[in-house]
Amino acid sequence: MTRNDEPVLDQDPGDDHPAADGTLTLPARIRRLVTGQPYAVLCTHGDRHAYGSLVAFAFADDLRTAVFATPKATRKYRLLADHDRVALVIDDRAQNQGEMMDVEAVTVTGRAHEVSDVDVRRYGTELLLARHPQLKSFVAAESTALFRIEVLRFLHVVRFQEVRQWIPGGP
Repeated sequence: MTRNDEPVLDQDPGDDHPAADGTLTLPARIRRLVTGQPYAVLCTHGDRHAYGSLVAFAFADDLRTAVFATPKATRKYRLLADHDRVALVIDDRAQNQGEMMDVEAVTVTGRAHEVSDVDVRRYGTELLLARHPQLKSFVAAESTALFRIEVLRFLHVVRFQEVRQWIPGGP
């Protein structure tokens, strides 16, 4: 078993560099997907329902954390304040409209916490704005909260049914 007693799927602890034959390892495929796509669906839950919200995001280089911003006066903010378990769903279907079997997706599971530490907020803001400079005034607003996701695992899916798990920094 792994964190939170979830079963290990076809786990690939490989590094982030191409294999000797030039194919991408699982971590490299995940990195390509999360750095190539600007938006994700943030999955949260309340007492009675699950919710999905589109967010602009950015990952740290080690892929162990991700950041996003949200207005404080929203359901999304309230749900995040009440329940820290989240998932991000990221896919490349826009690049593969003609061939659905080539679509790759990753579900990132983790725990989200509002960033209050000044230095961590500065770093998270820089990370997010490096990918999304158009969000500068939004992120700087007093009414906006910055959230940091501590990544637990990545579940990478290809051909709609081939699922492999990768835990950054894991075995």
